[in-house]
Amino acid sequence: MEIILLEDISKLGKLGDKVKVKPGFGRNYLIPQKKGLPPTKDNIKYFEERRAQLEAEAKLRLQEARARAITFEGLKITIAANAGEEGKLFGSVAAHDIVEAFKEQGHDIAKSEVRLPEGPLRQVGEYELELHFMGNEVSAKYTLVITAE
Repeated sequence: MEIILLEDISKLGKLGDKVKVKPGFGRNYLIPQKKGLPPTKDNIKYFEERRAQLEAEAKLRLQEARARAITFEGLKITIAANAGEEGKLFGSVAAHDIVEAFKEQGHDIAKSEVRLPEGPLRQVGEYELELHFMGNEVSAKYTLVITAE
């Protein structure tokens, strides 16, 4: 199935690209989320008329994401968790725990913006992690400290 993208989507394409996707992905995600349109004559005409507006909106979203990234850059978040004598946690620290820790400090982030490249954290320690905004276009590094309760 071919789709005209109405915004940049990481690992798929840029605004205005005609891409081939699996039918389910196009019908169930891209079209309902208004991220893409089937390439009919009417839709191509509609896209060309709105292209400048869509590009301006994308540029504005990128600027907002960069501004957000600056506020999170270099933050240090601490989470206290139950741990054994050797520093191994009883359970783990996952993305939703990190979101809660940010909320406690007055910062609002979405769970989808938290990246844990090696999965949930299971040891006490200090970790350098990243938040990703707008897919993978903008990122901010922060420090997560897990302490034993």
